[in-house]
Amino acid sequence: LFAIFAFATCGGYSGGLRLSVDCANKSESDLSIDIAFAYPFRLHQVNFDAPTCEGKHREKLSLIGDFSSSAEFFVTIAVFAFLYSLAATVVYIFFQNKYRENNRGPLIDFIVTVVFSFLWLVSSSAWAKGLSDVKIATDPDEVLLLMSACKQQSNKCLPVRSPVMSSLNTSVVFGFLNFILWAGNIWFVFKETGWHSSGQRHPPDTMEKQSSSYNQGGYNQDSYGPTGGYNQPGSYGQVGEYGQSQSYGQSGPTSFANQI
Repeated sequence: LFAIFAFATCGGYSGGLRLSVDCANKSESDLSIDIAFAYPFRLHQVNFDAPTCEGKHREKLSLIGDFSSSAEFFVTIAVFAFLYSLAATVVYIFFQNKYRENNRGPLIDFIVTVVFSFLWLVSSSAWAKGLSDVKIATDPDEVLLLMSACKQQSNKCLPVRSPVMSSLNTSVVFGFLNFILWAGNIWFVFKETGWHSSGQRHPPDTMEKQSSSYNQGGYNQDSYGPTGGYNQPGSYGQVGEYGQSQSYGQSGPTSFANQI
């Protein structure tokens, strides 16, 4: 929808201006000189007739400038963006399995989205500059300077109607809105590629491995319980390094005397 508004407001534009030349000799005056122009704004091809205030002779003039390159570039990007959005919508709805097969669909979608975001920025900036030049070239005061009759102080040259540029201003706004829309969509398409989830998968695995190693280690075992070395009964009653334990438990003064 944003792409449709962008190329419709620019590609469908047609406007015009009206000038008035009041000669000293009223019979030579022309109070309604209409100049019409439209997309793609090849203004140097827009011709009009103007009185010279020197008899019935009229001069043939044309506007200045050719701004078709920026305008056509902008409209072309908008049309292709609309077509791709339409095709992508069909794929999302009816061919979801094919889209996710081998991760090829999300990868292509991600690359195309990045390219369109860049093209929207470039084309919108170029068209904004082109529109500024179109406004200058179609300014009635600037067009009056092209007429030889207006260079004589005895003649009065006045602008009657200026061109309405509201739809062209709207096209520039929609151009930058499309850039914001497509640039913001990069994040959502990036998550579809699987790169985001694969990048987030390693830290939980590492923590899980660490927790399992602590659970299996000696710190979680009851080392001081029934299986520990210090709590095992009869540890001093078993055979030690220097002899049997009974020798200390049964020996006394009598047995020591008998041994002597």
